[in-house]
Amino acid sequence: MTPMSDSSSAPLALTMGEPAGVGPEITLKAWAARGAEHLPPFFVIGAPALYADLARNLRLDIRIAEISAPDEAASVFADALPVLPITLGGPVVAGTLAPVNAAAVMCSIDMACDFALAGSASALVTNPIHKRALYEAGLSVPGHTEYLAERCGGATPVMMLSCPGLRVVPVTVHDALRDVAMKLTSAMIAEKGLILARALKRDLGIACPRLAVAGLNPHAGEEGHIGREEIDMIAPAMKLIAAESDVELSGPLPPDTMFHAAARARYDAALCMYHDQALIPIKTIDFERGVNTTLGLPVVRTSPDHGTALDIAGRGVASALSLIEAIRLAHEIAANRARA
Repeated sequence: MTPMSDSSSAPLALTMGEPAGVGPEITLKAWAARGAEHLPPFFVIGAPALYADLARNLRLDIRIAEISAPDEAASVFADALPVLPITLGGPVVAGTLAPVNAAAVMCSIDMACDFALAGSASALVTNPIHKRALYEAGLSVPGHTEYLAERCGGATPVMMLSCPGLRVVPVTVHDALRDVAMKLTSAMIAEKGLILARALKRDLGIACPRLAVAGLNPHAGEEGHIGREEIDMIAPAMKLIAAESDVELSGPLPPDTMFHAAARARYDAALCMYHDQALIPIKTIDFERGVNTTLGLPVVRTSPDHGTALDIAGRGVASALSLIEAIRLAHEIAANRARA
């Protein structure tokens, strides 16, 4: 599926996320920072009373404007947070999950995705969800990424994490470390590497992308003395990537020496073999500004790289920096796609 029309000038659609988590708070704070952070117009699909009540409780001077369609967002964005209404299943208590609201959480995601597919939203930015609550409501896939891939026609989704100074893609994601070596294949590594290479060009506007590929074993296997995955699996995958793209490749690299500042300056993104190999450097370098971007979809989707933070919800202490960066990156990708 592809968007029906050019959406480059359309507002961004934010999902509500888990209403008892920090999503509503950081949405309010992102809107409040719209001028200082030079954010593009956006609207949120949620319950207007949720945002109005929270703004009042947190003593935030923020007006809520109900809209009936995405194209109304831009005209009110300067003065009020545009909210496209959906109905909650029950009351919201900050920090306390209510399964009765799971259907509304999914409705917000579905509407945002459909707006992006139709071109009436330039991108969707998803606030954090609580997976257990949604599993109990019938969600049958691991999370946002897989659900959106199915809704977009079965695309192959690739998770890219980024912060200022680093972009990473884990080839395997939520797999036990003991299973990673058995699950990895050259075809899997090549497929995700090619999706990343194409995204660096189209979505991020990098004319000649440089891709660093991490090894799996300590010291990248030391020529087979500490494992042969680099020789038998990763190097052949790199040949497949090179044959189908003009990306500049380096690797397989020792993972313990490829994330310091001088090393990061030599590539535009790193293709990593497993979850923590990719996410530890991101969260160490800039924990508060991490962004999760789903590559390989016909729509633009970004998200803050953190969870619902139920333990601090409703207290006014949640940082909106990750959501602000997600909004900014979604706008950048949408603009680059329009130009491409």
